[in-house]
Amino acid sequence: MEIELGPVVFFSMVGIAVFLLSFGITVPVFGESRATRKRLQKRLRKIQNESDKPPISNLLREKYLKQLGSLERYLEELPGMEKLARIIEQSGHTILAYRVVLASLLLAALAGVVVFIVTKYWWAGVIAASAGFVAPYLKIYSDRRRRMERFDEQLPEAIDIIKRALQAGHPFSESLHIVSESLDAPIGKEFAITFADLNYGNDLRRAMLGLLERVPSITLMAFITSVLVQKETGGNLAEVLDKISRVIRGRFKFQRKVKTLSAEGRLSAWILTLVPFGLFVMIYFTTPDYLPILAESSTGRQLIIVACVMMILGIIWIRRLLKIEV
Repeated sequence: MEIELGPVVFFSMVGIAVFLLSFGITVPVFGESRATRKRLQKRLRKIQNESDKPPISNLLREKYLKQLGSLERYLEELPGMEKLARIIEQSGHTILAYRVVLASLLLAALAGVVVFIVTKYWWAGVIAASAGFVAPYLKIYSDRRRRMERFDEQLPEAIDIIKRALQAGHPFSESLHIVSESLDAPIGKEFAITFADLNYGNDLRRAMLGLLERVPSITLMAFITSVLVQKETGGNLAEVLDKISRVIRGRFKFQRKVKTLSAEGRLSAWILTLVPFGLFVMIYFTTPDYLPILAESSTGRQLIIVACVMMILGIIWIRRLLKIEV
């Protein structure tokens, strides 16, 4: 049975458009941009290099690798696996990094073969294979982003708990334990790990830097910096934390306002991008003989490619217009 090219092109471009819109014009309420996170990671590595001891994450990974079998250990030590494992951990999942890679390869092969058998077009199989390959990574990155946003959302409440615990006379380490018992994941889990690091004999600086490495966040860095500076210079930590909590809440309030003001622009982006596909559907049902001229002729395919490229450029431009870093 011969499959018409028009519907295949249509659904392929719809999928590309929805994907680009979903990941291209999303304005996060909490968290930072990718460039900000890169600067944070660079600064964190600089701080860790000043220490004469290896990072806690390296020690934990070495211990983790020793518990695996020889084959799994070899796969986990391949280039890029350590970075992927850290991203998986930050997303809240516990799956091994090499299993994610194998799952993406298997999904890519399955999707590519199935689509090629159904459509008989090699390029459709390539598109399906590419989508299947990146799908697991997109899921992990999406879960990571949501987890980071949830952590930043919980941080002001955690700081308030620490402030009240310090005012009541509890030591700082015990205040971390109170936060871990009072709040749910992810912040409760991360503070519980930090509390365990302190109990196992690690100093405060390494424990807090380990927390920042697991959760790279500008707001968390402000909190950790205030704690470490207070430890070295002295002062009223409860008063400092109270000011930081108010600043963080004000920052989140401004970010919510930005998202509200940019809602009209994001809605316009969805409409402008999906209108051509709506016209495609209308023409397909009203004038079905018109579309084969566009989809099957060489000039028509060139126009489709040009339209797809212009659509991608338009989405990138709209993203730049809507993107406001705070």
